[in-house]
Order: sequence, then C-alpha cells, then structure tokens
Amino acid sequence: MYERSIQDLIEELSRLPGIGPKGAQRIAFFLLDSDMEDVTALADAIIRAKQTVKFCRVCFNATEEEVCRICRDTRRDQTKICVVEESKDIVAIERTREFKGLYHVLGGSISPIDNRGPADLRIRELVQRLEDGAVTEIILATNPNTEGEVTATYLSRLLSPLGIQLSRLASGLPVGGDLEYADEITLGRAFEGRRTVSV
Repeated sequence: MYERSIQDLIEELSRLPGIGPKGAQRIAFFLLDSDMEDVTALADAIIRAKQTVKFCRVCFNATEEEVCRICRDTRRDQTKICVVEESKDIVAIERTREFKGLYHVLGGSISPIDNRGPADLRIRELVQRLEDGAVTEIILATNPNTEGEVTATYLSRLLSPLGIQLSRLASGLPVGGDLEYADEITLGRAFEGRRTVSV
C-alpha cells in the first residue's frame, strides 16, 4: 500500500510495546513531516542510549555506570530490598520518596504464556545478594496482575525459609475511584488490606 521505506518504518514502529498498526502509522507520518534535525536528534538519542546504557551489576537497574547511583548511595538502607519487575518501576517508586532502601530488578515476571519461567528472571542473583545476612526485609513490588502475583507467590515460597521478613505492596481501590467500577480482584485486595480506623 505504502512505498517500501514507509511500510518498513510503520512495521518497525509497530513492534514497540503499546504501539498498534494505527499508532505506528501516525508516528511514521509525524516523523516524515518533522524537520530532519528533529528526526536525526531522535535517532541519535536512541543509538546513544543503546550504546551507553547497561544494567547495574548489583541490582540490574538501567544505568550508564557499572553500579547504579542507588546502589552507590551509602545513605540508603542496606537492610531492605524492594523487588521490581523492570527499571521503570524503580522510577515510579522513587517518585513517592517513601522507600529509602535498595532495589532488585527481575527483568520481567513469570509468564507461561510468554514462555518465561523463573530461570529467565534474575532470581538467582537476588538469592546471592541475601547470602551475607545483611538484608532483613524483602518488599515484593511486582505488578498487581496475574503474572506479577505468580512471581510474588513464587518468590515468597522460595525466600520464606531464609528467615527474612517478606512483605508485599498493598493494593486496592484508587483514590477518587467508585466501588461500582472496581473489578473483583481490586475490591478483594482492598478488603484484605483494610486498616483499623481510629478516632
């Protein structure tokens, strides 16, 4: 339908997560309508990031150094590790300014449909980080979906014998949400995580 170069661009863009064929088509024509300097700057930024970004050898967060800035920060609580699926989850948690410990990035979640099991995640590396006994709490902050729940359950069973305190992020109703629109899992979690009201 389109010229080969345009079709190739649309196909490559549609491989990106969250970008369907229509979105890829819109982005492709946006890029074609953009100034060459803007397109070159985008291409350069992608190539530069791909060439310079690596994974922290301690926690596997995305970084330009061998060890990320969070792992290098001696002011952080070395006794707590928050386990997340991806580096982007760290950014979301850091924005809250509530957690002052360290992180461990699994690199995904257990997903039989995607043919991804525990051996495909950085679980072995997490267990190795616990060997010296310095960590006293693991916070499981996997996503509140089926894959995240399976991963959290697997980690709970694996780590329980180590005698380390395990906790899971609370989940439930969002602020400003209506009960009638909540799904059963979210509403169930809200009941599980209910707190005593003090007057």
